[in-house]
Amino acid sequence: MTDDRRIRLWVVTLIVAFGVGPELARAQTDEIQVYTAEIAAPGVFNLTWHNNYTPDGARAPAFPGGIAPNRTLNGVTEWAYGVTDWFEAGLYLPLYSITGAGGVVFNGFKLRALFVSPNSAERHFFYGINFEFSDNAGHWDAKRYTSEIRPIVGWHLGRMDLVFNPILDNSWNGISRLDFAPATRVAYNVSHRWALAVEEYDDFGELREFASGKEQSHQLFAVVDRTGAPVDVEAGVGFGLTSGTDHLVLKLILSRDLK
Repeated sequence: MTDDRRIRLWVVTLIVAFGVGPELARAQTDEIQVYTAEIAAPGVFNLTWHNNYTPDGARAPAFPGGIAPNRTLNGVTEWAYGVTDWFEAGLYLPLYSITGAGGVVFNGFKLRALFVSPNSAERHFFYGINFEFSDNAGHWDAKRYTSEIRPIVGWHLGRMDLVFNPILDNSWNGISRLDFAPATRVAYNVSHRWALAVEEYDDFGELREFASGKEQSHQLFAVVDRTGAPVDVEAGVGFGLTSGTDHLVLKLILSRDLK
């Protein structure tokens, strides 16, 4: 069986397993990133540390008992392992927040299965799909169990990269209640080490009926990336474009292969 056929078989299997479901509880996020279909090499462990801080955001939680975003730091360490050149497995643990009131809380954990076109960094057109399953603390999400289906489509166009992740968030309440929350990245590679990018993160609401414009979330990030020793760095500043979006968010992602 070819690599592409193996990828398609796994994708179909997991769509059946993950795709029966959601009702979004509009919670915060630990990970603000557009997936580019690049994964750890086979046999290599990778550690990525995600952090985002909201200096100016919603003062009230999205649901009773939740965490208010304003002045809250969310983060998680992501442990990934390259199983093959087209499959990477991941574990997010610990997932934590430091709230605006100064409390430190544990938010749960996530499992990840990422399937991609091999050697995506060298391809003109690349693609993949990511599946996540989350076990959430009650203050992090109104649903104990949620999942994510994240297709990946992208192009390397000379120094430019264009990547689209048409994400579907799933809370296990029917296909029509899947939540459409796409992420988009346009990057310019200044050199083999440095890149400048614009990223947009949106949340339109459930497929059966999108939320009104003022209730939707739309956030635009200015991002800078540096690749190389001792760690890869991605830093960005995000600005809310609607009243239903946190006004200002900062993100920092550090990543390194563990030899």
